[in-house]
Amino acid sequence: MKIAILSRNPKLYSTRRLADAAKERGHEVQVLDHLRCYMNITSMRPSIHYKGETLDGFDAVIPRIGASVTFYGTAVLRQFEMMGVYPLNESVAISRSRDKLRSIQLLARKGIGLPVTGFARNPDDIDDLLNSVGGEQFVIKLLEGTQGIGVVLAENKKAAESVIEAFFGLNANILVQEFIKEAGGSDIRCLVVDGKVVAAMKRQGKEGEFRSNLHRGGSAEVVRITPEERSTAVRAAAIMGLNVAGVDLLRSNHGPLVMEVNSSPGLEGIERATGKDVAGMIIGCIEKNAKSGRTKTRGRG
Repeated sequence: MKIAILSRNPKLYSTRRLADAAKERGHEVQVLDHLRCYMNITSMRPSIHYKGETLDGFDAVIPRIGASVTFYGTAVLRQFEMMGVYPLNESVAISRSRDKLRSIQLLARKGIGLPVTGFARNPDDIDDLLNSVGGEQFVIKLLEGTQGIGVVLAENKKAAESVIEAFFGLNANILVQEFIKEAGGSDIRCLVVDGKVVAAMKRQGKEGEFRSNLHRGGSAEVVRITPEERSTAVRAAAIMGLNVAGVDLLRSNHGPLVMEVNSSPGLEGIERATGKDVAGMIIGCIEKNAKSGRTKTRGRG
């Protein structure tokens, strides 16, 4: 097969691993900077151009689209879809998962365990919002934040009110969630490929840090997950319509809670923690599904 990888940087670990895994299995690979792709949008002959050349003949496309360029990146991916190219993750599923509020609402509608979450826009509603979320500590998240950036732990209600007022003053959209103290600054990243959890790791935040992101100095180790955690991760990925997803779970006193469903999960941390060839499994997913052009987007909400 001829496979395109949409990535801003061919030297990134995940991009290199996917390209190498595909080549090892006999496929032709081209890494494309999606911000350099431009499109001719017509009904009969949609096309994509890249550095003066027309892109054609691709069988599958792997989107590695950063959160900051989701709008343009998914537009390019949609164009590939219009041309009949199989997407590892569909554009609509990526857009759905990148919208934190929308994804939480979709997961809640399907009965997935989540931290109690509040959303408001008027400063006059802050007090009632915090009362509805409950608890003594609160996690406040920017809807546009990634990799732990724009996530604040407020130690008490007064501090939460101050942080929320500051974000509102910047005209930012935020979520307020209950703080799951028993998680101890750790979470579990489940890597879901084609409806199965193929690898899982526990990420632990450094001392004094409640965020467990590896980009913020956290550590990772292999972990054995429970059947309920496995089922929750698989269901969350399916609800988002993602063939490949990183599902982040918290272990709470009332079962696994989904924190986020990531449509472009990094491979470095989980491959090194588990020793598994996740990139090869992802290429295997493409080999299985691209031949029939089958996708898994569900519940377009």
